[in-house]
Amino acid sequence: MAAPRDGIPGEELVAAGVEALHRGELSIEALLVAVGAPRLRSLGVPVPDDARLPHYPELALYRAVGQRHPDDAHSQYNALIRRLVSFEHELERRRFSAAKR
Repeated sequence: MAAPRDGIPGEELVAAGVEALHRGELSIEALLVAVGAPRLRSLGVPVPDDARLPHYPELALYRAVGQRHPDDAHSQYNALIRRLVSFEHELERRRFSAAKR
């Protein structure tokens, strides 16, 4: 991401994911960003539009999490999704607040 977003929850995951995608990597963070790509783009996050992204990023993310956390994949996956949604909600709230000024 171009600039810090003032400590929004999940910002570090999204920033790492965007950077990984720009490098052509499909890390867990990159797959998380791929899951949220349409909404993130609509909120101004520079998510690359890459044909190499998986068609089912949720499944790819779950598999990647399962490789890293085989005994706790479901919980880890859900925690990542919650952090993504928290980031999106806060970014959306800040954008709406700024537009009202």
